[in-house]
Formats: sequence, C-alpha cells, structure tokens
Amino acid sequence: MSNVLDQQCVNTLRFLSVDMVQRANSGHPGLPLDAAPMAYALWTRHMKYNPKDPHWVDRDRFVLSAGHGSALLYSLLFVTGYDVSLDDIKHFRQWGSKTPGHPEYGHTPGVEVTTGPLGQGLANSVGMAIGEANLAARYNRDGHTVIDHHTWAIVSDGDLMEGVASEAASLAGHLQLGKLICLYDDNEVTLAAGADITFSEDRGKRFAAYGWQTIRVDDGNDLDALNAALDEARADTARPSLILVRTHIGYGSPKQDSYKSHGSPLGVEDVKLTKQKLNWPLAPDFFVPDDALAHYREAVTRGQQAQSAWSARMDAYAAAFPDLAAELRARLQGELPAGWDADIPVFPADGKGLSTRVAGGKVMNAFAGKLPALTGGSADLDPSTFTALNGLGDFNPPLQPGMDKEGSDGGGWSYAGRNLHFGVREHAMGAIVNGLAVHGGFLPYGATFLIFSDYMRPAIRLAALMGLHVVHVFTHDSIALGEDGPTHQPIEQLASLRAIPNLTVIRPADANETAEAWKVAVHSKGRPVLLSLSRQNLPTIDRQRYASAAGLQQGAYVLDPEQGKDPELILIGTGSEVGLILAAAEQLRQDKVAVRCVSMPSWELFDAQPQTYRDSVLPPAVGARLVVEAGIAQGWERYYGPQGGMLSIEHFGASAPSDVLLREFGFSADHVVQKARALLKRR
Repeated sequence: MSNVLDQQCVNTLRFLSVDMVQRANSGHPGLPLDAAPMAYALWTRHMKYNPKDPHWVDRDRFVLSAGHGSALLYSLLFVTGYDVSLDDIKHFRQWGSKTPGHPEYGHTPGVEVTTGPLGQGLANSVGMAIGEANLAARYNRDGHTVIDHHTWAIVSDGDLMEGVASEAASLAGHLQLGKLICLYDDNEVTLAAGADITFSEDRGKRFAAYGWQTIRVDDGNDLDALNAALDEARADTARPSLILVRTHIGYGSPKQDSYKSHGSPLGVEDVKLTKQKLNWPLAPDFFVPDDALAHYREAVTRGQQAQSAWSARMDAYAAAFPDLAAELRARLQGELPAGWDADIPVFPADGKGLSTRVAGGKVMNAFAGKLPALTGGSADLDPSTFTALNGLGDFNPPLQPGMDKEGSDGGGWSYAGRNLHFGVREHAMGAIVNGLAVHGGFLPYGATFLIFSDYMRPAIRLAALMGLHVVHVFTHDSIALGEDGPTHQPIEQLASLRAIPNLTVIRPADANETAEAWKVAVHSKGRPVLLSLSRQNLPTIDRQRYASAAGLQQGAYVLDPEQGKDPELILIGTGSEVGLILAAAEQLRQDKVAVRCVSMPSWELFDAQPQTYRDSVLPPAVGARLVVEAGIAQGWERYYGPQGGMLSIEHFGASAPSDVLLREFGFSADHVVQKARALLKRR
C-alpha cells in the first residue's frame, strides 16, 4: 500500500464486507477481500460521481458485473456518502433492507444496474458506453461539451466465461468504445474450484483480438500500479480497455486462493484470523476509522464541484443551442415530444393486407423522426424484421479521413447514428439495450425472430425485473414462417415469455393493431414490451365493420359488438389467427349460432383492466369459449375456462409452405368451425 491511510481505506472496504457476510451468515467474502484495492483506487482517484445526486446525467457509470460481490459495492456506497447507512450495511441480505444479496437497480441508491447473472453486467456496460458515445456525438458542439463520462466495470472469471460477455466484448471492440474500461479480478478461482480446470486460454490475447487495449497489473494490492493502469486506460480513446489485475481471492484469510472463500461466510474463527493477519481491530464489528471515512467522504465535495461545473456548462450550452438543449433535457427526463405520434398511418381495409412485421416497420419510421430517443436495431436481421430507421444513420465508429462509406440506410457512419448493428448476437443485444435504458435518454429496441428470444431470455427477464422501458420486436412468430422448418418455428415461446412477470407481450392481429401496439410500447414506462409480429401477410381488418383497433390498448376487445351481443359462443384469437375466427364466425352465424369474436393481443394489458371491463368482454355466464392461437395452449385455460377449449399446436412444426402447414395443422376456418360445434355439443 502507498501509505497508512490507503491501507486503512482498503481494509475498511474489506472488513465492512466480511462483517456483512458474517452477520447475514450468507454471501460472498472472497471478491471483496481481493478486489478492495482496485475499487478504492477507482472510486477515490478516477471516477466522476456525486453521492448526493446518484442520477446526475454526466456521472461516470460503475457496474459490478460480478454482482455476487455486492458487499463491496454497498461498502463503497456507504463510505462515499450515498444514501446507504451503516444500519443498512448491518442488514445485508435481510427482508426489506437496501442491501439485497445482489445489486438491484432502483432499489439501492448508486446501483446502476441489476447484476448477478454473470456476464450480464459487462454487456450492460457496453450499452451504457454506446449511450454516452451516441449522446455526445449528437449533442456536443465545439466549445460546449455536455456529455463526457466513462463506464467502468469490475468483472470476474465467471463473467468472462459467459457467452454473453464474449458477444458484447466483440461488439465493443468493433465499435471502438474507448470510454469503456473493465477491471478484471483475475484471481484464478471460481465457485467450485480453481479456474484452471475450465478456463485456460489467455484472456488478454482474447480481448486484444476483439480490439481492446489490454493492461496487466501483476499485484492487485499495488495501488501505484493500479492507478497507472487506470490512467493508461483512460488515455486510449480509440479502444475499450481490459485491465487484468492479478488478485488472490479471500486475500488475508485462511481460505485465501481457495474456492471455499468464494460463496460462504469465512466463519467466526477465520474472520478473527483474517483481521489479525491484516492488522484490523477484532472489535467492534463494522469498524470504520474516522480518517478513512473522512477521506472517502471527500467524494461528496468533489462530486458537487464536478456537477456544479457541468451545470454551468449546460447553462452556456442552452444559451448557445436552445433547441438542442431542450431536446436533450426532454430525453433525459423521459418526456415524449408533443405530437410524436401524429404521423402514424391508419391502414385501409385490405383482404390481402400486409404482414405485421412490415406494418411495424412503417409505423416505426412514421414516428422515429419525431422521437429522437428511439434507438436500436437487430441481430443481423433488418431486411427480415423491417426495423431499420430510414435515413437516421448507423452507429459505428466515425470513418478515418479519406475513407468513404455510407451506412446501410444511406445515413452514413457516425456515433450519432441511431441504427445499431448487433450482428448475430441476440444475448448481447438484449443486455446492451438494457444498458442503454439504464443509461438514460433512450427508448431502445432490439429485433430478431421470435424463436431466438430463447437466446436472450436472461436479458429479457432482467429488463422485466428492473422495470426498464425497452422494446423487443420479435418477428416470424408462428409456423406460418414456412419452409425454414421446425428449428425456426416458435411453438412454446409465447407461453414462456408470458410467464415472465412485469413483461407486456403483444401479438397484434393486423396493421392497425400493430400501430396501436407501438403506441402502448412508447408509453410503457416501468416495464418492457414485446411485440410478436408475423412474417406472412394478414388481412387488414375493416374497421368500419369491426371495432377500432384502439381496443388493443385494453389487451382484449370485442371485434363485433353489434353481432356479438348476447353470445352463446365466444371465439378468441390473437395475431394471425384473428382472421380465422372472423371467417369461422361468418360460417357459424349461417347456422344461427350467436357468436362473439374477441381479439386478445395481450394478456397483461387485459388483466390490468377493471373486472367490469373484463367481464364485459368475456361474460362469466358464457362458458363456451374457443381460443385459437398457433402455439401451445399453456396458460390460456384462465381465459377459456372449464367449459371451453383451444385450437393450439402441442408439437414442433415442419418444413413446408406456410399455407400447407396451416392446413395440415388445422389452422383453417373450417377446422375452427368444427371445434366450435363440438364445444357447443359438449354443453
């Protein structure tokens, strides 16, 4: 250590963490013991933040990707002056505390993103760095720099093993995100054993191959070396940096360098021996030396001064560029521009219609110009998902002088571009759009085929857990995608995604429902939205004859309120199957069957409606209900009830033209009629 105060400060982090874990009798002491020096160096000499305003726009972002080491982060937040008290520290992992087992976004002041599932935090940090680069390119002007911050992360062996981290790191290197700096806690130990039994490649060379600057620190306790490495990383603005810090898990404890220090309390005797080894008082627990606390709390003054200087720059910027400043402030506050949806088209009735993926692309491009926060892209599938923002540029490193290349949409290459190209990296895409959302200033979206939602399910779940305003656009949403066959035909995906709490899944029936679905998505603060769109053309429903597509906003609505009065049978459809129930209803009415047709694009929106509305759409007295959806039936029983039934698919698909598949698997108006008659006969 450089001096006695430095040593005190580092050990304060170590033993606050050790005492937290020991009192809770649960947690991970190994990482805080070995990573405390790098955290101390970063938080006291390099990182820009204001503990009294955790949401200051131009703060540096810090991500503890190795979220199991949360005790270290909570110790940092307490000693630097965030709204985390010593009492909060003492209630680590307890009911109702601010200090849960893994860091949770929106729960603990100063926590930038929920981490724990390894690799996610690193990928989130790539999204944050993209956010900084994009806002800086769009809004900074000569002499007026209002966006200028770094993204820092502490990552572990486990993080670097996870595939999502590899995907994200590869993209970060390509994008030359020079303000992204990761400190790698290279302790060569995982939860179950030494890392050598599973992880033997040269991690530095791997990241160098991705296009990262790599810097090695041979001794994780050498503060001078750590500070020099952090300075070197900041100096390289053309490459993200990985600082490989050789550490010793459980440093100073009898379990040092053993996996046994990773995920369990040290135990009373070993805590005592560790404190003796590192010359720390045995009592009291949660001891914080006055000098150390005073040194850490200097962060408050530094942060307030930095924010005050930024505010002055922002005022000067607003005077020079009032329109840009107003736009930036509105974005950062999550405000929608007036009239953002004024140009969304109304699609005329058309028997042939168009696919909802094509309709979605038309809708997005109708409002993208008025909603600058909308930013995103696909996993190498723009020509199939129709999610490119036309003429709004590609987010890519600015080209060097003398080079000339247009972006894929003709808008050119620039960090100001709003089209993100994720490559074939669905898992990273999901985590990166989460990072953009927590950064602030964006309504991010990611697009791929519905079947590949399986590749990004952890990121989708985390978006729902955090309540992030992100949009997932999933096309090719049924067997009707056709000849690509069962590997590409989603069967169980909709049911699986609907099972995620706090996720709104919408499967629109036609172009106008798709327009309404996007309106819901844009307004859906506090929860992610998933749009499930068709590959095949769908008839555009005649809204003069049937109810307005605005009914989508209630999740389910009666399509035929006049004909559907006093029904003896209710047909319920979603997405591409709504056309089937409308055609089947016409046949049934010829036999004097009183039929009601209900479009139910979203369970979640419907369940949020008052009971009186839900009963008006699905009267409890009408037990004969038939649901039609080209997916598994799981979950639908809550709507069709004990007297109803469903036309579904409970097996994988096949390779054939879509019309053949739909016929062979029973998705025809005639088969719906047959199922409905059988249901009525059962009564």
